[in-house]
Amino acid sequence: MSEEISLKEIIRARAVIYRYLKPTPLIHYRPLSEITGFHTYIKHENHNPTGAFKIRGGLNLIASLPQEEKKRGVITATRGNHGQSIAMASRIFGVPCTIVVPHENNPEKNRAMRCFGAELVEYGRDFDEARQRAEEIRGERRLRYIHPANEPLLVNGVGTYSLEIFDDLPDVETIIVPIGGGSGACGAITVARALNPTVRVIGVQAERAPSVYLSWREGRIIETERSDTFADGLATRVPFEMTFNIIRRGISDIVTASEEEIKSSIRLLLETTHNLAEGAGAAPLAAALKMRDRLRDKKVVIILTGGNIDVATLKWVLMDDKGYNGELPHGNTTKRG
Repeated sequence: MSEEISLKEIIRARAVIYRYLKPTPLIHYRPLSEITGFHTYIKHENHNPTGAFKIRGGLNLIASLPQEEKKRGVITATRGNHGQSIAMASRIFGVPCTIVVPHENNPEKNRAMRCFGAELVEYGRDFDEARQRAEEIRGERRLRYIHPANEPLLVNGVGTYSLEIFDDLPDVETIIVPIGGGSGACGAITVARALNPTVRVIGVQAERAPSVYLSWREGRIIETERSDTFADGLATRVPFEMTFNIIRRGISDIVTASEEEIKSSIRLLLETTHNLAEGAGAAPLAAALKMRDRLRDKKVVIILTGGNIDVATLKWVLMDDKGYNGELPHGNTTKRG
């Protein structure tokens, strides 16, 4: 297995992934472009079989495991999309799969992981506590632990969506990507640096889960006490060393978005593209709208990383209430956001 993150390895991953997936669409939306003031392209990772970009990394990693590790089984921790990725890939390759999720996690994502055949363990108040428990179980059961981001095979796999962007829009000028664990941002940085270093890769975090933003600004890893955003794909309290180092060296900028800005962007994507976005998937549009003066007339690709928003949260978003007060559709103030 390669421990290198590079254009060469991303191209190699594409050959593996395309046995099971098709490239996702990159669509220019005129109504949305009129609102933003720049040429707005949406990369529809929500059209993948799991509804999110993570499946690319899961397929590349599980396909590459030694037979002994496949036989013993794998374990990981997740808020949902990474877990669905590992669960679906494990089913394809016949690998036993255990996934640890925090209590009161997105119930629809939990159901999807179980439908892919994964054993679910519920533990902890948030993703980071679930991750720590997964690392403990790994030793108890001698399973192959899959870190949610510090895995070159994952990053090379998800980097394939950035290859598709350059295939479809060679003169792209800016790519805006959400940052939770950071694998998608690292893939975009790696591809852009190799194919056209003038392309700006901009990351976005939630204001209420800003660990990577704060760490990038300070030049060192900073852990936050809470990550209480409803955008569960962004809800990490601790940056991951491998991905943070790539982001720190290669990201052009990081922007934070409020809960209301992310909610508004979910509604705007639904109105203008007729696509559902989960919080993390809508966050790049929220960031782009804050930067519209800097982006005016440029060709901008917004990564709609996932559409796995549960019904209760969607109803809450569409209500257009007066403001975010920490009360969430599943009664959770720190886990579901």
